[in-house]
Amino acid sequence: MKNLKLLLVGVLCLMSSYVVSQTKPIAYEFTTVKELPITPIKNQNRSSTCWSFSALSFMESELLRIGKGEHHLSEMFIVSNAYMDKADKYVRTSGNINFAPGSSFGDVLTVWKNYGIVPNEVMTGLNYGEEIHVHNEFDAVLSGYVKALLRNPNGKYSTAWKRGFKAILDEYLGETPEKFNYRGKEYTPKSFAAELALNPDDYVSVTSYTHHPFYTQFALEIPDNWRWDRSYNLPIDEFMQIFDYAINNGYTIMWGSDVSEKGFTRRGVAIVAETDVANLSGSDQARWLGVSTRELADKMNSLEEIVQEKEITQQDRQIAFDNGQTTDDHGMHIYGIAKDQNGTKYYIVKNSWGETGDFKGIWYASETYVKYKTMNIVVHKNSIPKELRVKLGIK
Repeated sequence: MKNLKLLLVGVLCLMSSYVVSQTKPIAYEFTTVKELPITPIKNQNRSSTCWSFSALSFMESELLRIGKGEHHLSEMFIVSNAYMDKADKYVRTSGNINFAPGSSFGDVLTVWKNYGIVPNEVMTGLNYGEEIHVHNEFDAVLSGYVKALLRNPNGKYSTAWKRGFKAILDEYLGETPEKFNYRGKEYTPKSFAAELALNPDDYVSVTSYTHHPFYTQFALEIPDNWRWDRSYNLPIDEFMQIFDYAINNGYTIMWGSDVSEKGFTRRGVAIVAETDVANLSGSDQARWLGVSTRELADKMNSLEEIVQEKEITQQDRQIAFDNGQTTDDHGMHIYGIAKDQNGTKYYIVKNSWGETGDFKGIWYASETYVKYKTMNIVVHKNSIPKELRVKLGIK
């Protein structure tokens, strides 16, 4: 079951090839309340690298925020360096971390801090005969390599294994450059990162779960958090304050969420439909008496009409995490606020599945969905309300 769950996470993170817009109109109409600048939609295609695409999309918006202009940063520079670090830790821990293509936002920040960053035109990661990312073979080869190492046939690890692993990375993704020219100037990855003037230490992860004390930090117990990065823990109501405060003050949000829910439709809308007839109001309840829960759920998630959503509590979040209903499926980039025709709040989300769905690569996630299914967010520390920073000890 564990392996099946990990496979599901990988499949969801690379679903861009299978997201197809439907022709039947949806009932939802959205009006933008607040929208921050983003760079164009990217396509991770058949690669489980949503974490890199979404985090760099966020960093590209940060560059726009501070006046550094528009850049397309190299997702695969991040992936290559992260895979090298992951292989080293996997061998050092005798295989006791998750060696898979998925990862976390913190991985991107760590690579940026330790190795720098390069533009996408310098390292596209397409060094293996494809025009768009297809990582099935690549991931399988890397996994087979490190698993062979764990068998330790020589009784000790050779001095060649890291060079061999790096050679695989270089053959598929291209070599990570020591120097490069970009817009008329020569850089190293670290000098380019310095030029961009974003400090990875200014960004923090925040979550909301009750199995650790609030106002402390802990490492989210999810497979993709293989670096064991820690998140600040807030009660759900205070956690949700960050979203509006950040956006209204010019900051976007890295959003780690579960997209395996039926309510995360492939048409660009994410909702948590109320499928318990007893909790429906008035005429809605009368319409659905005697209808099975499954039929009701199918109707509610068809988007043919605007539906009533569940009321989500802190306990609901915790139960879904503890029983495996909420998993670390997908990383995305929140950059705005919208409302539907009934005045319900949604967050505007940039996905990395190409220009798919009814809104050409953009999703509208209801406030209820975000409250229920957010695993964690990463934000600039100044995009957290001051009173919450004080409670968390963030300076």
